[in-house]
Amino acid sequence: MRRALSTLPKAHLHLHFTGSMRHATLLELAERDGILLPDSLVTEWPPQLSAADEKGWFRFQRLYDVARSVLRTEDDVRRLVLEAAQDDVRDGGRWLEIQVDPSGYATKFGGITAFTDLVLDCVADASRRTGLGISLVIAANRTRHPLDARILARLAAQYAGRGVTGFGLSNDERRGNTDDFARAFAIAERAGLISVPHGGELLGPASIRRCLDSLHANRLGHGVRVGEDPALLERVVEQGVALELCPVSNVALGVYSDLTSVPLPQLMDAGATIALGADDPLLFGSQLEGQYATMRAAHELTDGQLAELARMSFRASRAPSDILEQAIADIDVWERQAPETMET
Repeated sequence: MRRALSTLPKAHLHLHFTGSMRHATLLELAERDGILLPDSLVTEWPPQLSAADEKGWFRFQRLYDVARSVLRTEDDVRRLVLEAAQDDVRDGGRWLEIQVDPSGYATKFGGITAFTDLVLDCVADASRRTGLGISLVIAANRTRHPLDARILARLAAQYAGRGVTGFGLSNDERRGNTDDFARAFAIAERAGLISVPHGGELLGPASIRRCLDSLHANRLGHGVRVGEDPALLERVVEQGVALELCPVSNVALGVYSDLTSVPLPQLMDAGATIALGADDPLLFGSQLEGQYATMRAAHELTDGQLAELARMSFRASRAPSDILEQAIADIDVWERQAPETMET
């Protein structure tokens, strides 16, 4: 007998904007505008992906770009944000920090500032309609010039305290020089934004160390490979740097061969702060609850361990104190549920 994971309150800290799109929405919008989708996004969904080499990552990025191309109107953006919020609420979500690179949408929506204004308006609307607390993480693309990252960091800084809570660095961590983005992250840090770069997924501990040293990371997007260096893992634990683990995408991209190989128990035993995230449900076929369910099955996690994962997700978040306190209290209630409220 197990407690229902859908009723376990959670904070979702690793979700990409386009990647949050529902598959049915992708198909509908593509059909509306006559956009031809590759078979891997239609009949073979979710696509078989592997980013173990450059060719694999290029294929992954191409699918992501195709998905982004179906967002053509303000109503499309509004629909994506609302549906992402509805999906999180269905999965027990109370707080969401959704990550977006405005430069990827600027040409269609009047520039990066106009697009950011649009997304924040959509976020406010979705929050009112669903009750889900939502903030934005503006993320630079590490495959582009570091000057572009500084422009985005200044944009993020303008919205600090007005819906934007963090600054990130995404895309293939094997490309670009992490140190070159330090000035952008310094701009965001001075504005009070948290530093949430990707690191430690496609590359190992050295990537994480650069994120800590150069970008002053408060959370690591993924960071799952930190355990390959015990001294680095100890540093991450001591500094309270949270790890945004996305188990299903780790396996889909070939980082680990199967879910049982994702080292979640080892990281928990070491005292790491962990927040499970869905990454890109559109491409990996698994939402927030699915991350908890797969780790429960793969590692035989107890409900107490799952409850602690949920608590850590809130502690690592930028959720307001009222949301945080209520969520922690409700997690305690979930853990004390009587057997008749459990599911098999």
